[in-house]
Amino acid sequence: MKTHLHALLGAVAASALALPVLAQDPVTLTIATVNNGDMIRMQGLTDAFTEAHPDIALQWVTLEENTLRQNVTTDIATNGGQYDIMTIGTYEVPIWGARGWLAPLNFSAGYDVDDLLPPIRAGLTVDGNLYAAPFYGESSMVMYRADLMEAAGLEMPEAPTWDFIEQAATAMTDKDAGVYGICLRGKAGWGENMAFLTAMSNSFGARWFDMDWQPQFDSPEWAATIDTYLRLMENYGPPGASSNGFNENLTLFQQGKCGMWIDATVAASFVTDPNNSTVADDVAFALAPDTGLGKRGNWLWAWSLAIPNSSAHQDAATTFIEWATSKDYLALVADHEGWANVPPGTRTSLYENPDYAQVPFAAITLASINSADPIHPSVQDVPYTGVQFVAIPEFQSIGTSVGQEFAAALAGQKSAADALAAAQALTLQEMEAAGYYD
Repeated sequence: MKTHLHALLGAVAASALALPVLAQDPVTLTIATVNNGDMIRMQGLTDAFTEAHPDIALQWVTLEENTLRQNVTTDIATNGGQYDIMTIGTYEVPIWGARGWLAPLNFSAGYDVDDLLPPIRAGLTVDGNLYAAPFYGESSMVMYRADLMEAAGLEMPEAPTWDFIEQAATAMTDKDAGVYGICLRGKAGWGENMAFLTAMSNSFGARWFDMDWQPQFDSPEWAATIDTYLRLMENYGPPGASSNGFNENLTLFQQGKCGMWIDATVAASFVTDPNNSTVADDVAFALAPDTGLGKRGNWLWAWSLAIPNSSAHQDAATTFIEWATSKDYLALVADHEGWANVPPGTRTSLYENPDYAQVPFAAITLASINSADPIHPSVQDVPYTGVQFVAIPEFQSIGTSVGQEFAAALAGQKSAADALAAAQALTLQEMEAAGYYD
């Protein structure tokens, strides 16, 4: 009997060894990202990742900036679990990290966390833990048509004032030819028109709140900011500007319709790309404008990749983020697209690379990033941090509402004074409701 039993067991064991090993289905990562050029480029290069990691599949959800922010904020606040990786920014990371909504990132030693640019890394760190990895970092600067500037008989200073910007916009505007002296963000949103206007207001000496958290839109500094903005856009800007955000203005500039554009430094690679920009050979750069008060109108931001705690695939998500924000990824982009198209503003080693140093906007991008001061963003003292935003949870709602008021003024639906009064009232109401006052 035992002999038969041993034979049977042996046969079962042999047949089990002969069975094919079934491969496990790959883990699918759902990645929410913004429809900016660098993110689109990354999607085109991810075959290199999936070939090296056949056990990880990627599913992309690519959204317009305002829509992305709304979707990921709703998902993470409700613990929805819709996404494994979120593209978020310097505003969200400290708030969400402190609330325990994000998983801390732990990379291999080869990733070299210490190589991340200090201002960028600091904005993504909470209590010593890195909660997001920067895909690209940016400040803002003036991009302009050197040919139009020369034809106007003007020379752009390396560090212009707002007065010079207005003088140049006047001289460069030729509406009959479809050329507008200046293009600026007008689309409502805390990260659209209010990113630009908040940074601009810092250079005019304005601030969102005083040290008692009282709104300051009734100040002369905010009035000067909005008056200058509206005057520039109404006299020298393109039609329909209240609908224009980053991508719309990028298209206008690439088509040769803007004499100047003050916006994210990351746009430099796109406006100088001869495959997409009709004015690529004529573009030059300058620092964001000031009024002589000690602050320039430039911001600090990083579009970064983070893992919500609700993700069921955190190990795989970490593997992808390490790849997409690594030195090797920068080299991959350089090989495929050239050094000018490498995601900027993230690593010290990139700016020490002699190949990248030849890129015409490399030095001014780094200077702009290093000059932004999120701890002391305004000429006056403030109780908050953040250059083009206020790092409090309520800012998303308040910033977008204020942005709608200023977009309405730009569209001619209300006066600057009425827009500022409405901004003051609604901000005060929201802050009272949030419990900022005794």
